[in-house]
Amino acid sequence: MTLVVGVDAGGTKTVAAVAQQGKELARETGPAGTVRPGRVLASATAIASTVRQALARVGKIRAEKMVVGAAGVGRDEERKALHAALRAEGIASMVHITTDIEIALEAAYGKGPGIVLLAGTGSFAIARLADGSLKRQGGYGWQMGDEGSGYALGRSALTAVGRAFDGRGPDTALSAAILEGARLGTFNELVRWSVTALPTEVAGLALPVLRLAREGDPVAIELVEQSAHDLAALVIPLLDSFGGNAPPVATAGGLLDQEPLKGFAKRALEAHKATMRDDALDPVTGAIQLASAL
Repeated sequence: MTLVVGVDAGGTKTVAAVAQQGKELARETGPAGTVRPGRVLASATAIASTVRQALARVGKIRAEKMVVGAAGVGRDEERKALHAALRAEGIASMVHITTDIEIALEAAYGKGPGIVLLAGTGSFAIARLADGSLKRQGGYGWQMGDEGSGYALGRSALTAVGRAFDGRGPDTALSAAILEGARLGTFNELVRWSVTALPTEVAGLALPVLRLAREGDPVAIELVEQSAHDLAALVIPLLDSFGGNAPPVATAGGLLDQEPLKGFAKRALEAHKATMRDDALDPVTGAIQLASAL
């Protein structure tokens, strides 16, 4: 029986699952596997380590087929480099590299049409039309885009804390929560930390923002509501491509399964006659499906 591996390599973590005859046998989570320019080997190491841990759970060191859906492999150069690096790791006889977009669409709709909205460290929306063509909004990284993402939410929280410290903005429980989230003791330490913090570290601040929004902090609620509108704005331009008959939007990435962001985003989409699926998308299952079909 063929042993397959599906991998979702994102900006915050890598998730690898081992399956046989469509049944998942084991799953492991490891470090971020996003492919960044000049750092393909680091991504391959993170992915291979996570896959080996998943294989070890079922007493294996190698699979027959593996599909890796990774952020950052939109260009052939990075895709080919990652393929070569993972082939050299010897963890699968057949290796196929694709984008995080492709495995998310596969998990949500198989080969059919639909829209996926992803909000994790970064953000984007992608539509696959009935003819198989793709239309995309956003996903240009933390400097040029990623509106509504974990990074954007963490960054807006840092701004709110700075304004509160100066008296230019309202007091907020975010001031203490962000210090705690960054494992710091003083505001000045936070300023120094923010100058060198990686996008993934800033994105990690989204969790205390969401928690405080659930607890009723007005500033946190305002930031989360803005993130929801920014995410909905990625989807809205795609709706016309379906001629007024767009399927419910599938969500992925970890943020949109949390309240109050999920509820805010639902309402923002409903204002434009769009609906959101309640089930949280698991892109790894899409990678497994693609691996099984190789």
